[in-house]
Amino acid sequence: MIRIFDFLSAFFGLVFGFPVLLVLWVIGVFDTGSPLFKQERVGKNKKPFTLVKFRTMRPDTASVASHLADANAITKFGAFLRKTKLDELPQLWNVLKGEMSLVGPRPCLFNQEELIQEREERGVFAVRPGITGLAQVNEIDMSTPHLLAETDAKMIAEMSISRYFKYILLTITGKGSGDRVRPSK
Repeated sequence: MIRIFDFLSAFFGLVFGFPVLLVLWVIGVFDTGSPLFKQERVGKNKKPFTLVKFRTMRPDTASVASHLADANAITKFGAFLRKTKLDELPQLWNVLKGEMSLVGPRPCLFNQEELIQEREERGVFAVRPGITGLAQVNEIDMSTPHLLAETDAKMIAEMSISRYFKYILLTITGKGSGDRVRPSK
């Protein structure tokens, strides 16, 4: 049932959100010259997939987890996208393709070995990664691998339809601040 809701939400989100996506893409062209950010991430059963987001950092920024990136790499438009979480909208494409869910553990990078090990020990890779979830609405990010993996496992174990919609609603209404970026020097 959740996959059906994911599919329909992603489909209608992309169709009806197309004008917003187009405007953000055009502004992104002027901001960085390359409005879409694509990165290989760890998916369900540790299968790789290409995550798509709106670019919030300069194109020459190193491909590392957000908490390891320098805050100076974030553009002014990128800061707006992060604050409003609009940078996540292109991930509806990943949801439509079945690589992600609206709710699930945030997909990590393959070089985040400690987080991968923690998640593997807790069976987190048995589910599709998500755009939002329990960790995101509680401001737990990838800078704390053990806590994040525990929180992901708790969310998976306690998942219900009501909690699924609760995490979506909390995200839409602004709960959580997304991945932290290290302060600029």
